[in-house]
Amino acid sequence: MPIDPTVAIGAELGEVAFSWTASDVLLYHLALGAGADPTSARELRYTYERDLRVLPTFATVAANLRTFEPPAVSFPGVEIDLAKVLHGKQEIIAHRPIPVAGKGVARSRIADVFDKGKAAVIVQETVVTGSDGSPLWTSRSTIFARGEGGFGGERGPSDRVEPPTGEPDAVLDTPTLPQQAALYRLCGDLNPLHIDPEFARSAGFGLPILHGLCTYGIVAKAVTDAFLDGDASRVAGFATKFAGVVFPGEPLRTQVWRDGERLLVTTTAPNRDNAPVLSDAILTVRS
Repeated sequence: MPIDPTVAIGAELGEVAFSWTASDVLLYHLALGAGADPTSARELRYTYERDLRVLPTFATVAANLRTFEPPAVSFPGVEIDLAKVLHGKQEIIAHRPIPVAGKGVARSRIADVFDKGKAAVIVQETVVTGSDGSPLWTSRSTIFARGEGGFGGERGPSDRVEPPTGEPDAVLDTPTLPQQAALYRLCGDLNPLHIDPEFARSAGFGLPILHGLCTYGIVAKAVTDAFLDGDASRVAGFATKFAGVVFPGEPLRTQVWRDGERLLVTTTAPNRDNAPVLSDAILTVRS
């Protein structure tokens, strides 16, 4: 079915009530590789409930932790084969530190649909409020659908971040585990692209690839550790563009530049000639 932007843009996708516990947060952090040094006071902030801080990227999985079916890209005016879909961008704005346990209501809508010619871009916005009705976080997620463009929609604005100048303030090398995708899918993203070799080949990849949101969380944690001593409550937001894939087991190299209350971030895969992984990334520090 061709994309119909007149139906899709602004479409309300309903609301989902959900809850989470400290165990859910611990699982998410472990799925990002937390706890590699089990006696580190900084790592224990991610892996021990006594002084647990919630990395705001947990917001990307909080409502889907009890999901037991692969996702479908089926919205009003949008029907896309899952094998054509890649995650384009992700942004989380944490309006306050995320509680270790709580209840929330997520209300989602299609914020925009863009026609890039050979591909379509669908922007979904979700606002989550707590049990008291106050905002917890807002997320914006962009889906890039190969071969689904050409429907006559707007191309959309350029949102490229001005590249930083000078040497980075830090270069962070972070490992990923060969089983990283198998661990991360326990957080609710069961897309077979990340576990099934045959499905990955049908989608144009030689091997299953790591979830983009897993890479997103791993990098957010690495920057939080290096610049905020692992205090995830100080992260007010993290936005990025997914510039390339990561294969489970590959190391990541992240460069970070200070820019006032912002940290400008790029991530590459050094074992593949520093192939781009994350670009135009900004981590905002809570003042």
